Amino acid sequence: MSIRDLGLRFLGLLSLGLLAACANPAADASLYAQGALIGMPKQTLLSCAGVPDKQAVIDNQEFFTYHSGQITSYPSASFGVAGGRWGWGSGIGYGYGAGYPGYDVQSTICEATFTLRNGVVERLVYSGAPGGRSTLGQCYYVVQNCLALIPQQTPPKP
Repeated sequence: MSIRDLGLRFLGLLSLGLLAACANPAADASLYAQGALIGMPKQTLLSCAGVPDKQAVIDNQEFFTYHSGQITSYPSASFGVAGGRWGWGSGIGYGYGAGYPGYDVQSTICEATFTLRNGVVERLVYSGAPGGRSTLGQCYYVVQNCLALIPQQTPPKP
């Protein structure tokens, strides 16, 4: 086997490892739910997902929208330069304040809308709300209790 072949095999294995590291079981479960929850009766949906945050009825379709959000904050690093009568100075700091500007804040939001016709789930669509980042992993928190009720297949574990 040549060095070139070994190099190509190494790059292939490295690529597979990087892809596996990016896997998100909660996102996989959310995608699974889009098919697995079709046909679920309205009463069951309400018992496992709870009362929706928004509801609408148009013609013979009902729309139940649920929100799931998470706010993450973490200390931010800062750099400062100061001057004075006797010279200039600089420094690097690590912010540990109780709020802005010591922390960077990031929100992750999922909006899950179930479409029901004749009292049965017909469709499940995910989207993000304005002002936040949408991730399928966050959508898992809307559907996790309902997935536990699906007896045919074991849902992916997050």
